[in-house]
Amino acid sequence: MDKQEVFLGELLDINPNIDIGLIEKAYKTAEEMHEGQLRKSGEAYLIHPVEVAKILADLGMDERTIVAGLLHDAVEDTPYSLKDVEKDFGAEVALLVGGVTKLGSLVFESREERQAENLRKMFLAMSKDIRVLIIKLADRLHNLRTINYMNEDQIVYKCRETLEIYAPLAGRLGIYAIKFELEDIALKYLDPTSYYELVDAVKIKRDERRTSIEKVIDEIKEALDEISVRYDITGRSKHFYSIYNKMKYQHKQLDEIFDLTAVRILVDTVKDCYTVLGMVHTMWKPIPGRFKDYIAMPKSNRYQSIHTTVIGDSGRPFEIQIRTRAMHRVAEYGIAAHWKYKEGATGDQEEVKLAWLRQTLEWNRDMNDPREFMETLKMDLFSNQVFVFTPKGDVMELPAGSTPLDFAFKIHTDIGAKCVGAKVNGKMVPIDYVLENGEIVDILTSNNAKGPSIDWLQIAKSSNARSKIRQWLKRQDKSQNIDKGKEMLEKAVKRKGYDTHDFIRNAWMGKIAKAMNFASVDDMYTSISYGGVLLSKVVGRLLDLYETETEKDAKRDDAALIDRTNKRNATVRKTPPGDVRVAGVDNLLIRLAKCCSPVPGDEIIGFITKGRGLTVHRKDCSNIAGLPEAERGRLMEVEWNAGDREGSYDAEIYIRSDDRKGLFSDISRRCVDMDVNISGVNLRTNSDSTVTILMTLSIANTNQMEKVLRMLRQIESVTEVYRARAL
Repeated sequence: MDKQEVFLGELLDINPNIDIGLIEKAYKTAEEMHEGQLRKSGEAYLIHPVEVAKILADLGMDERTIVAGLLHDAVEDTPYSLKDVEKDFGAEVALLVGGVTKLGSLVFESREERQAENLRKMFLAMSKDIRVLIIKLADRLHNLRTINYMNEDQIVYKCRETLEIYAPLAGRLGIYAIKFELEDIALKYLDPTSYYELVDAVKIKRDERRTSIEKVIDEIKEALDEISVRYDITGRSKHFYSIYNKMKYQHKQLDEIFDLTAVRILVDTVKDCYTVLGMVHTMWKPIPGRFKDYIAMPKSNRYQSIHTTVIGDSGRPFEIQIRTRAMHRVAEYGIAAHWKYKEGATGDQEEVKLAWLRQTLEWNRDMNDPREFMETLKMDLFSNQVFVFTPKGDVMELPAGSTPLDFAFKIHTDIGAKCVGAKVNGKMVPIDYVLENGEIVDILTSNNAKGPSIDWLQIAKSSNARSKIRQWLKRQDKSQNIDKGKEMLEKAVKRKGYDTHDFIRNAWMGKIAKAMNFASVDDMYTSISYGGVLLSKVVGRLLDLYETETEKDAKRDDAALIDRTNKRNATVRKTPPGDVRVAGVDNLLIRLAKCCSPVPGDEIIGFITKGRGLTVHRKDCSNIAGLPEAERGRLMEVEWNAGDREGSYDAEIYIRSDDRKGLFSDISRRCVDMDVNISGVNLRTNSDSTVTILMTLSIANTNQMEKVLRMLRQIESVTEVYRARAL
């Protein structure tokens, strides 16, 4: 049996009443057109359209959709044209193929522009027939299943596009079987480390969860048998991308995800759903806040189910989902499940033969012909919304009938308020223009715009835009008073001789407003404008705050300078203590004590440490003076080697001064004048308005040290300067 016979046989197994002749004709056409073409994997290209057609068949799509799936790449990649499609298979199939075909003949400036135009084209086709998107989702699913043959850049781009556009669209249509697989594959390639770590973590706990869930299922079965409800019950595992999102964005651990595994109960009627729910809640205690009734309040994609999380006998929570079989078909395949074949099938026989269809809610039970049903379904899903694009290619969803004003306010409130016009598809339009699917909208703004008027409430259709317009109109009168009050304050400050740019700061005005019991700065300005508060009173408080903050600024400036100095000199090279000589001893590890920081010219002495060689101290070091008698036997005479030295040594300087602005700037400048590096600073403000500074300087010898001390004592407000004996 050849590949064509196998393929057609699989379709007949799915639906014996399908027009197999039409599909066989499409198969032969695709085979002929793609002859000699290979995929990146090296396989015959025909494999791709055939696999897309199989996915569509599994979704329960009609034969014309399957035909379009077989031909969806022929127009793009072969000489076969849309006119040929229409001639051979009719206008309906040509519309579907044309909607999926990319814009291959046009030249674009960027990949983003091409993506935007391709999506726009697809959305326009979707507005006429939603099957265009279903074919595109099947195409994307098979491409992702074989994406490992692409290069890394293509893989990342396609996977990101999938997560941002196609998986959400699959969710919008309620086709969760495709949505979940798209997300899991994309995650595997975009973040393989997290994906495989998650797979391993889930696998480790799988047996434990399986045992627990099987026990729960047995208990539910026993209870359901007693109330004579026809049911199917299974365990359901959460897909990896959903777990990944909860762990990443909700900062949850794997054990904290209650619905990692759930029990799903399928029944015949809505009444049975609530009967089973009551039974479950008598068996286990429900967790407050974890009950969702999507039957009474369906999701926008028509998903219906009851979700409840209960505490099991082991003390661990688990989720139970309850829905009818029809609701389950919606949950699995959403809009795709509407293509149903009922010819000659009734009752239980029909349910067995048509289990693969995963039908959604039967909006019209009298419609047996899939194509007749399609006519009523076209645009129904999107009848209450419109999809348009920003100039950068971002998709924006708005209510049907929306105008450029709705679009502008959805981008940002300021864009809406400054809107003076719009371009749609490059042409100027009025702000009351009604947007249509697939259009590219560019908002024109002006800083001189007057802003929203009362008429805008009649033009805007979205609740978001109308709410923001009303808020702006309420603030309009208040805004004028705010501007007036601020202007009055600025003039008063200028009369005092201050520059308002540096003087009136938002942080300062906030402090004053709070001190004067205003809810906000704007409220204070408004009060100034109509005389509710004396302007002179606000100016007086502002002047007092200015003096206080100026003094703080001066201290902050000194502190910042100290910090920069410490950072700048943190890597200053320290000269090793090779200039110290120990009589009669060679190859001895020698280091200079940090407590007293000896420099050449100081009288020094060595102390033999345990395991760290010899430490050299100044003889007047307080640590040496305080040595116990028992330790003094470890002291050793040392001396500086004679000769010129090019290195420098750290020395600690103690400075006490009256606190004033610019003190440390003066100290730093004097050190620079004497070619002395500051390698560390520690400053403390005292309660008597003085400051104490402990400063580490890089000193060549004691002669330079004395010059530095004399220089520092000459600085204004400095009262004490001396060399520290020890830390």
